Amino acid sequence: MVKKPSRHHDYADREIDCQEAMEPGFQAIVDCMLEAGWTRGEIMRSLRRLIAADNMTQKENAKVEAQLAVACAKIRAGRTL
Repeated sequence: MVKKPSRHHDYADREIDCQEAMEPGFQAIVDCMLEAGWTRGEIMRSLRRLIAADNMTQKENAKVEAQLAVACAKIRAGRTL
């Protein structure tokens, strides 16, 4: 079970708490990957690339959502796309 934030709203140590909650799972992934034969360097580079890909996906999703919101607003206003 993953530890939940101590408060629902933003607080000074929220990111540290998140990091601590993520640590066991992170170590388990790294250990499994090492046992499978991957090197620590390969694992860390791959994790960085996964994070970068996720960031790009989030940015693209936000763009699409904004475009959809504009299109929906135009349709509601009776304007053509």
